[in-house]
Amino acid sequence: MAVSNRASSGPLGNGPPGNEPAGKEPAGRLAIRHRLAWGVGPASIRVAARLMWRLRIEREAPFPEPPFIIAANHLSFLDPPLVGAAWGRRLRFITLADLFGNYPLLDFTLESFEAIRVRRGTVPLSAIRQSLAHLADGGVVCLFPEGTRAAKWGEVQPLPGAAWLAVRARVPIVAMAAIGTDRVLGIDNKLHRGRIRIKVGPTFFPEGSGRPAVDDLTKRWSDWIAAATDPGTDGKKPV
Repeated sequence: MAVSNRASSGPLGNGPPGNEPAGKEPAGRLAIRHRLAWGVGPASIRVAARLMWRLRIEREAPFPEPPFIIAANHLSFLDPPLVGAAWGRRLRFITLADLFGNYPLLDFTLESFEAIRVRRGTVPLSAIRQSLAHLADGGVVCLFPEGTRAAKWGEVQPLPGAAWLAVRARVPIVAMAAIGTDRVLGIDNKLHRGRIRIKVGPTFFPEGSGRPAVDDLTKRWSDWIAAATDPGTDGKKPV
């Protein structure tokens, strides 16, 4: 499940507007799927990841009350489900539309967890509207500012989409770091044995407005990710 804001270079990325495909499933049935997915999904993922990869969730600080944006580094297809499981409640991921239409089971999973689609090479107007509406309703949105999987932190320059959305909606960013997911399921797309940690970091609030506020928020988030993913950084007590 790759989550991205590198689809374009408008606020979340650039290009002509892209619209999300209309769903064919009745709204009532889809709503039941959403409730079931978020009702049992996070706990099931945590249990499975602890058994398979000795998952540890480390918290520097408690989560704030929603609305807020989760922004995490991106090393593996495992990052989105593990980041979502660390939060443990409903959120909406911004996801590349390329992932849809290849595997029916993946489509079913992404739709069940209410992924917001972004098409490459477009201004993601639909994604922006959906994200702002979800935040306005008191929800949580998750982005991976690198916009694609990277072999290591620093290899891909983070884009300002998460910070732009935070400044626009006047909500904070909660930084989260995925550590070890690249060794378990990395760029080679092969499963390996290993250990995974998810660090829940500080809450960064927008300061000011406009591009200076976006750049400042992106830098504060990036600096924390760099420190959190440093091999010499001591982990916090797992929860």
